[in-house]
Amino acid sequence: MRLGCCIVILLSFYVYSQDTINYLRNSEIIERAKQHYGKDGHNRIKQWLRFIDASIDKNEWRQVHLVNNFFNEHIKYKTDNELWNKNDYWATPIESLGVGMGDCEDYVIAKYFTLIALGIPEEKIRFMYVRQHTINQPHMVLIYFPEADQVPFVLGNFNTQLLPANKRHDLTPIYSFNGQGLWLAKAKGLGNKVKNSSGVSAWDTMLKRIEKGELALVNGIDTGDENNVSPF
Repeated sequence: MRLGCCIVILLSFYVYSQDTINYLRNSEIIERAKQHYGKDGHNRIKQWLRFIDASIDKNEWRQVHLVNNFFNEHIKYKTDNELWNKNDYWATPIESLGVGMGDCEDYVIAKYFTLIALGIPEEKIRFMYVRQHTINQPHMVLIYFPEADQVPFVLGNFNTQLLPANKRHDLTPIYSFNGQGLWLAKAKGLGNKVKNSSGVSAWDTMLKRIEKGELALVNGIDTGDENNVSPF
């Protein structure tokens, strides 16, 4: 999977034809990001795309380390209320890198899509809602399973070390999910799949926004109005 395929994932969550990939390589997407986010945001997005190209041939374990470090270094923590004027807003990776900020969900979203773009199987990675005891509040991390029967590793933004879940005593798992479904959390971050749960409505909403090619802006725009988005 190549650089253009990553952008395809961001737009539709599916792998399109090589013609579409080539089109997206030469599209106005990145230039429009520069117009919306300025030089710094534009540079972060370009760094991300170069990072994907440079990481595509690394082994899987190395890719997981690199992705975790990349977003922890390039995104500054900021709450949704502070950044988007909303209680809960799940930003796309382009949005998070464009503004250089995001909350825990935004770190996880960016890491998740980047690992998928690098070719890591979706069944190996899940979003995990947890209770973060050091700050005593709900939190989200990404978990990665090297093998199906192994303890997953945690990719977080508060504790940036890549550690196995059974070494993260500061976290209590609540439930996990990915594009394939939702699981209640049990030991090792595993659990039973839950049908028809409303717990991932924000995930579904974000995917729909990605499919529509929408990009929320923060400079002087109230994103509380659903019409205040720009096609991207």
